[in-house]
Amino acid sequence: MNESLDNAVLAVDGGGTRCRVACEVGGVVHSVETGAANVSTDFDSALAQIRAGLDQLSRQIEVTIGDLITLPAFVGLAGVTDAAIAGRLRDALGLTCARVEDDRPAAVRGALGAQDGLIAHCGTGSFLAVQADGAMRFAGGWGSILGDEASAQWVGRSALAETLRAYDGTQAETDLTQMLLADLQGPAGIVRFARTATPAQFGVLAPTVTSAAKKGDAVAVHILRAGAGYIADTAKQLGWQAGQTICLTGGIAGQYAHYLPDDMQSAIRPSLGEPLTGALALAKEIRHEHL
Repeated sequence: MNESLDNAVLAVDGGGTRCRVACEVGGVVHSVETGAANVSTDFDSALAQIRAGLDQLSRQIEVTIGDLITLPAFVGLAGVTDAAIAGRLRDALGLTCARVEDDRPAAVRGALGAQDGLIAHCGTGSFLAVQADGAMRFAGGWGSILGDEASAQWVGRSALAETLRAYDGTQAETDLTQMLLADLQGPAGIVRFARTATPAQFGVLAPTVTSAAKKGDAVAVHILRAGAGYIADTAKQLGWQAGQTICLTGGIAGQYAHYLPDDMQSAIRPSLGEPLTGALALAKEIRHEHL
């Protein structure tokens, strides 16, 4: 291609499932996808995935990696928890004009653009964010041990906990609890599974729960109501106001729509774009700051 990079920007959006690296040149977006990139879980692996993406992208648009790393860039990655790890990543990649943050700002900007509103992201993990007058305020995203309420992981783990309560006889059995008890070979099997299960493995159980909820299973409905309650309460604490747009993103977030209060249900809108779109928009802001 050998196109001028005078107005080009670079963006990276990485999480526990995949990493996407993109360069917008002359209004055209070129992107590649590599594997999972969480710098807290495995810094070296995440770094390798980003480098692989930069290498693929450089060959795709026929420039050097050296050219790419000097571009205005926004890097949004799962696991960037403070300035120290952000700086370590920036230095390791050799980026010279970059903003390195976690993956939440790119998701917000992609979903909402510049408009005010709320994003409730519930995938394997979860977080909420409100954008108002260009400023973002976040809650959650602290991982499966200390947070990630209403995530797919949380739904799966909650279902297993409720199944054990049903086994103890402290709540009624349902089709869901009986099925999970049988599938995992009794309470001992549930405990064995939970002892080593990753968030993604807990999350695999979530579709079973949402499917049961659609059939009116009391335990499944209870779990989804609890997740929706967390979303509603946190949204209001973050400053969401009735009438502002709500975007439900991530694999399981849409399952909560029916359980949200009426004023929130009526505000739900499709996302304007994906996180990579948001990362590119944030990279353009960095470019303007350095003009």
